[in-house]
Amino acid sequence: MNIIEISALRKDYSLGSTVVPALRGVDLTVAEGDFMSIIGPSGSGKTTLLNVIGCIDYATAGSVKVGGREITALSDRQITDIRLNKIGFIFQTFNLIPVLDVIENIEFPLLLMKRSAAEARRRADQLIEEVGLKEHAAHRPAELSGGQRQRVAIARALVTNPDIVLADEPTANLDSVTGASILELMRRMNELEHTTFIFSTHDANVLKYARRIVKIKDGLLEKEPAAA
Repeated sequence: MNIIEISALRKDYSLGSTVVPALRGVDLTVAEGDFMSIIGPSGSGKTTLLNVIGCIDYATAGSVKVGGREITALSDRQITDIRLNKIGFIFQTFNLIPVLDVIENIEFPLLLMKRSAAEARRRADQLIEEVGLKEHAAHRPAELSGGQRQRVAIARALVTNPDIVLADEPTANLDSVTGASILELMRRMNELEHTTFIFSTHDANVLKYARRIVKIKDGLLEKEPAAA
């Protein structure tokens, strides 16, 4: 079953009187439980594509369905609900809350959803153990390494049991060894949590971790090779 269905997607940005096309007619389907990489050079449109899927940005034209719902026709309130309940985000800059410790950062999305404090803590305790940071539960982000912060970000993205996790250049600020461990962790969490992962990268070294690779250039997807 496809969890994402995109057809003829266009996204234009206006710079004064100039219109800059970021996505120029993208067609894409993503199956439930996939672990997919979108690869392309800087400026190719991969971050824009993730942002449209994640309801952070809006399409200029075309169709975008997430979980069978046409998101281009939803209200701002409905979009906010999808972002909070259906989609998890992992950012290359981590975006952790500096005044909260690790366990508080992880449980924070559940508290936004008005879950009880006890439920939020139980789920956060489960995930902090799965990402291997139990001994750092009381540490604040400034006390962690880059790899540890990214592990916190992964746990936070998964805490709400989202259908989809989007990761924009999740290894960009990490050394190659730490980056590889983060991708291995994401792959393991994909298998444990049965969550669809889509991550962008411009680093060809990470492609061996993906089950499916989609290439984008100048706002257009390259045709995928036929299955053997």
